Amino acid sequence: MIKYLRQTLDFLLFSNIFISLGAASQGLLTYHLIGYPINWFIIGCLFFSTIVSYNFSILIQKPKNPQLSEYRRVRWIFYHYKMNIVITVLAALALIPCFLNLHFNAQILLIILGIISIGYSTPIFSIGKVKHGLRNIPGLKLFLIALVWALSSVWLPYVELSDTHQININVWELIHLIFKRLLFVTAITIPFDIRDMLQDSKYKLKTIATVYGEKKSYLFCQILLITYLLLSVLFPTNGYNLDFYSLTFTVFLTAWLIFKSKWKKNEYYYFFYLDGTLVLQYVLLLLFNFA
Repeated sequence: MIKYLRQTLDFLLFSNIFISLGAASQGLLTYHLIGYPINWFIIGCLFFSTIVSYNFSILIQKPKNPQLSEYRRVRWIFYHYKMNIVITVLAALALIPCFLNLHFNAQILLIILGIISIGYSTPIFSIGKVKHGLRNIPGLKLFLIALVWALSSVWLPYVELSDTHQININVWELIHLIFKRLLFVTAITIPFDIRDMLQDSKYKLKTIATVYGEKKSYLFCQILLITYLLLSVLFPTNGYNLDFYSLTFTVFLTAWLIFKSKWKKNEYYYFFYLDGTLVLQYVLLLLFNFA
């Protein structure tokens, strides 16, 4: 029984279906907070584009001997190489009708975010004889990830809504949502950089972890979450209602999970618990509202 549960978990986590559920959940969270009907084509774009971009960035970086990798995720992905290609192709095909049902401005934004995501790991420029992706630019790796997540889960729904509704959201409220999403995603991404410190140093990637070290990086995570919490308290999106309390609870839980990640070094902790907070935010919001 445990064997089958682990196989299922491996499939969900390492095929990037689970992180794609996180992207969809963040989009759903935005629709709930701004109080507008869900556009399921937007949610489909978030889900399927995340599968495509994450799988693409991994599959094009196939190591020489993946089965010798210290990471279970790498061994699983390239052991199931053909299956992952099929999943990626199916996700790309499913993305097409979702994309075509968006308005022009939303399509342009999605294309721009897609180019940034693909360029993150794809060798698109050279320094000497070595080719690099955008993540190799010092200080850009973490910012790119968080920016794409924040813009896709908050700005993209807004852009599509602005073409179909007389949307009544002021610029400050929108920037507030984007900035808080940026803070949250950055906070849960830094532990991955800490875990990958040795590998990133080998490839000469300048991340917060490789530049400032493990202890300061963990402290920075907590500062980001405290900032998120302060913004929520000082400028609540819809007042001090059940949404406020559910998201506040998620921040405290996330802070605890990041603190525990100092000792929990296995991959499941990162890819299930930390990435899972992206899903948990929306799930808890629903539970608080329907309890």
